[in-house]
This record gives sequence, structure tokens and C-alpha cells, in this order.
Amino acid sequence: MPEANAPLPARRGLWHRLPLAVKLGGAVIVLVLLGMVAGWLNPTDPDATGPDRLAPPSAQHPLGTDLLGRDLLARVLAGAENALYVGVIAVGIGLSLGVLLGMLAGYFGGWLDSLLTFLLDSLYAFPALLLALLFAAVFNPGATSSMAAIGIAAVPAFARLARAGVLAVKAQPYVEAARALGVGSARIIARHVLPNILGPLVVQASLAFAASILAEAGLSYLGLGTQPPTASWGRMLREAQSYQELSVFPVLWPGLAIAFTVLGFNLLGDGLRDWLDPRRQNR
Repeated sequence: MPEANAPLPARRGLWHRLPLAVKLGGAVIVLVLLGMVAGWLNPTDPDATGPDRLAPPSAQHPLGTDLLGRDLLARVLAGAENALYVGVIAVGIGLSLGVLLGMLAGYFGGWLDSLLTFLLDSLYAFPALLLALLFAAVFNPGATSSMAAIGIAAVPAFARLARAGVLAVKAQPYVEAARALGVGSARIIARHVLPNILGPLVVQASLAFAASILAEAGLSYLGLGTQPPTASWGRMLREAQSYQELSVFPVLWPGLAIAFTVLGFNLLGDGLRDWLDPRRQNR
């Protein structure tokens, strides 16, 4: 009888072994995702104006209204949907390009490694803001150009992490054995190299997601990101700064949304980094 119930404590122990940062970060992210779903189900139009301007929180407007009488709750929820959309696309760009370039440089080495490393080091000289200014000058400023700028700016971090992981994995005996048996490079990378470097990449992706949301808010605040009438947390702060002395709520709610979302993803990244650490798992 005790033997039959032995696996149960192990299953319960998984949750207790999770770091507190993972739990808190996951809780914040769940709230953000629920807010995105609530924004989709919210019957209030975030762009609809009304006569109640700069109204305080009430039963009709739980978070109050802005200068145009727009419901702040609807706009904060719509801003959450926009922030997550921009974050997913930007991190997807940085992750896909960075992992591809990093794995090519680390696995094949030689002149390809030198060339890609030089290009990635050169890309560090172009932060997301500078790339956004460049894209806004060539194309129209908006969410698309900001996503591209944020994603490209994140490529070097993912590439360096992938390259370091590939250099460590490809020297392992099982990779050498697979190569000696005539297994192709593409199959070795897909079956032996990539699965063993996913842990650090997942951690970097969660941290990059927080940085992407913060960068999108900053670009929208400067007028280079999401354009009106689409709701954006950074744009909401930009619009509210001229009348913040009349009402604090149009500044308070998008600022708290940015802070808690970025905090959640940073906590999740830090917790995952500790949880996936092999030295911690061997204890």
C-alpha cells in the first residue's frame, strides 16, 4: 500500500520546488492574459468617446475616463492585447533569427563564425530606438516598424546565447559519435544540439518579452510605435501627461499595467533561470 502511494508526494513536490519568482511571475502573466481575453469580451469600445470626461472610477467606468471620455478600463485591456501582440512578434523575430545565426556560427565555425560574429557585434551599435527612427524614416511609424526594430535589436543576445550553447554541446561524445556514423549536420542540429540549448533560450525569451513590452511603450510614447486610435499603454501616457494635474487616473492605470507586466516576465525569467540551472537540479 505505501508503495502504491509513493509517486504522489513526488508529483506534489514539483510545485513546491518551483522558485517563488516563477510562481509570482506566472500569476502576473496569467492576469495579463485574462485581461487580454476580458478586453476581447469587453462590450465597451475603447475608442468610443463620451460626455463624462476625466471622470473618477465609478460603477459605469471602473477605472474612470480620459479627456475624451473614453473608458480607461477598456483602453487598458486593449493596450494589454496590443502589448502582448507586439511582444510575441518582436521576440519571435529575435528568437528565430538569433538562434539560426548563432547555431550556424557555433556549429560550422571558421570564416562563417567570424563573419556572423562581426555582423552581430556591429548590430549592437544600433539599439531599438535608433532602429525605430530609421524604420520610421524609411517606412511609416507604427506597430509594424516598432516590432521589427525591437526584434532585430534582440537578435544579438539570442545569437550569442545559441552560439555558446552550440560550442558546448557539439564537443560532447554523442555528437562526435553521430558525426562519425555519417549523420548529416541538419539532423545533428535538430535532434542533438537544439534540444540541449532550449533551456537558456526560454529564459532569455521571457526576459526579452519584458524588454519588448517596455520598448514598445517607450516607442509609442515618443510617437514611433502604435499609432492612434489603437490603444497603447505608452500612447496613453503620452496623451495624459498634458492634463495629469486634473486627473491622475489616466496616468496611473497604464503606468501600473506596464510596471506589473514587465515585473511579471522578469520574475518568471529569473525563476526559470534558477529552476533550470543543472547545479540546482543536482542538489
